[in-house]
Amino acid sequence: MPGDTIIGVPFEPHHPLRSLIQDATPGEVPQIDEVSRRLFKIRSANSMGQRSSASILINRMYASRGYLTTPLAAQQLPTRITLMASDAEVTIGTITIGFDSPAGLNADDPFEIETAALRAAGRNLCEFTKLAIDSVVRSKRVLASLFHVAYIYAHRMMGFNDLLIEVNPRHRRYYERMLGFEVRGPQRVNPRVNAPSVLLCLNFEYAHAQIELYGGKPELAEATRSLYPYFFSVSEEASIVGRLLRTQPDAAYSPRAFDGTPDPTFDTEF
Repeated sequence: MPGDTIIGVPFEPHHPLRSLIQDATPGEVPQIDEVSRRLFKIRSANSMGQRSSASILINRMYASRGYLTTPLAAQQLPTRITLMASDAEVTIGTITIGFDSPAGLNADDPFEIETAALRAAGRNLCEFTKLAIDSVVRSKRVLASLFHVAYIYAHRMMGFNDLLIEVNPRHRRYYERMLGFEVRGPQRVNPRVNAPSVLLCLNFEYAHAQIELYGGKPELAEATRSLYPYFFSVSEEASIVGRLLRTQPDAAYSPRAFDGTPDPTFDTEF
């Protein structure tokens, strides 16, 4: 479904990004190198088939670690956006963005004390959930691209300023080191996956600064020991924002005006 493609990304990070976010000129013939270059696509999982494919990947990856899962809702919900990465129509990655609302966040259970404190401090909260990357791919480029587009929706489009994720304690240091997350609460049992978890928080102002410094510069990844060099460049991010503003104008508004219901199928953590 080319109409829902947000961007096409080359697997090889040193190749220039082929922007599928620009409107194609009728009759325009792509260059041979663009046709032959292997790309994966980031898109919003809007159709039932796409959401089923994302659910299958989530179930496969989480079940291999002994986590409980349930499928995504059949349709996008008002407070949720699911993104997927695909390679030749095969789903290789997915992530879901959850926006705070009067109904709350999934992270409120079991981290109600911590989320309440953040809200009391005036923070606008969102959460990333149901992250799954195909183990065959094992690509930092895919992870970074999904994360960056999710950041664009949550922060650039909708104005949320703090991101929450729930992770297994074994994975905590990875997110601290690679993305700048900070621990926001003690280890607790996450009842949705029946596994221990810790709450991590990322201020989007920090992420924005890291993208300005390192985005689009994969050659710096080893030296920085960070995932941000695999993110898009500032100019590429601006193009994605422009595309989304043209095609999804309703996604740009204040989070304080958000009123929706929670995702009844949320079941899992990073």
